[in-house]
Amino acid sequence: MKRSTSKRAMAALLILVMLAMFALPNEAAAKSPYKGYTYNQSEETPVSINGYLYRDSIDGYDWDAGPFKEPEDLFVAEDDTIYAVDGGNNRVVHFDKSKRLLGMYGDSEGKGQLNGPKGVYVTGDGEVFVADTLNHRIVAFDREGRFVKEFGPPQSPLLGTDFVYSPSKLIIDKRNYMIVVSEGAYQGLLQIDPNGAFKGFFGANLLGFSWEKTIVKFMATQEQKEQLSNEKPPEFSNLIQDQEGFVYTTTLGIPTSQVKRLSAVGVNTLTDIEYGDHHMARRNWERLFPTFVDVTVNDNGVFTALDQTTGRAFQYDKLGNLLFIFGGIGEQNGLFKTPSAISETSDGTIYIADRTRGRIDRFRTTPFADKVHEATNLYVDGDYEKSAEPWREVLDMNSNYDLAYKAIGKALYKSGQYREAMDYFELAKARDDYSAAFLEYRKHYMRQHFAWIAGGAVALYILLKIGFRLYRKWRSKRSKSKIAVSEGGSAS
Repeated sequence: MKRSTSKRAMAALLILVMLAMFALPNEAAAKSPYKGYTYNQSEETPVSINGYLYRDSIDGYDWDAGPFKEPEDLFVAEDDTIYAVDGGNNRVVHFDKSKRLLGMYGDSEGKGQLNGPKGVYVTGDGEVFVADTLNHRIVAFDREGRFVKEFGPPQSPLLGTDFVYSPSKLIIDKRNYMIVVSEGAYQGLLQIDPNGAFKGFFGANLLGFSWEKTIVKFMATQEQKEQLSNEKPPEFSNLIQDQEGFVYTTTLGIPTSQVKRLSAVGVNTLTDIEYGDHHMARRNWERLFPTFVDVTVNDNGVFTALDQTTGRAFQYDKLGNLLFIFGGIGEQNGLFKTPSAISETSDGTIYIADRTRGRIDRFRTTPFADKVHEATNLYVDGDYEKSAEPWREVLDMNSNYDLAYKAIGKALYKSGQYREAMDYFELAKARDDYSAAFLEYRKHYMRQHFAWIAGGAVALYILLKIGFRLYRKWRSKRSKSKIAVSEGGSAS
């Protein structure tokens, strides 16, 4: 009987242990090969909670069509299915969030056969446009994968005689114009109408001023000066369009504005700041800059840019405030060898293609990121007061998150609590906002205490005036007595 009771007790204990194991969070799953961090106003990098964690990978080995080989580009369609340019296999692969293969494009012999494709765009009605780079054309397929049309090299005197058309990325705007990144086209993005006619360049990059180059040019030989004078503006590397029609672009090898949001007339509407890591190394005395190869943007204007040099994804809100940094170079899941493309589905899942590994990794938001996104969406829309509560919850999770201090400061500023706003702006190291709050606080203080200040000033004026008169009388009497004493002394 005792043995039976003992066995039951052991069995119950074992069950309890197993239940506890399942109930406790899986530490191995929660661990990440990278640490979250941000940049503050002082260019410091305080530690932050990770905003995104690796979920799983899609490599195609479960498909009859075979695995990926050098994936180059990603596009999320309106129905949240994903199109991937499988460059090494000369095809575009269509699959859904459940990893089910839905179709392929350009892998069959005939007019639609692809050669070194690098970009894809899908219209609302399911028509698929592919940048067929090595064939120097753009190819259109219907939703069933049948070849529809090709757009060969555009013809125009503006392109010059030595222009080589190598389309690598594209979008289609609201006019049904194709906006194309062509490798080597430093003049800007190409605009091509639905008939394939070239309609001009769009949003060209400019050569920025550099003291280093100026000094080098001053000390350079004639040959070196000629080389510098032949320097061309940097080329775009990728582009995407948001729901408002703005075109987001990435540019390689420049110090600032590596990500731009171009208006309909090609003007950058983002702040001219340094995107990516701010403390890059130098090589042969030349500073290295982030190599942004792609960017994705969601319906709230939150955009995430992919840097191939560091292997990191940098996420910003619509105003250009840094939200999260994740990823890196390495062998572990969540790190990359050669990240090549990034895209985001409507549920916030981020897909990143790794060309060398031949796979696409999926990342999901953490509860911390969900709360930051809730707060920043309200903040960016100008609803500072409503955003204050979720921002306070953000600070409860991570007291190093400076943007939360700034946002709460904005809420306090808008509600007229200028003194309290100053405290939060000071914590956020937001000098301009602090100065604005201080100015308003001083004005408010003066208005609130005007009667006392004015009365005090009048009283002080009267006292000074009376005091001055008394002083003059005293001085006059003193002078007279001195004269009298002096005259008395002379008479004696």
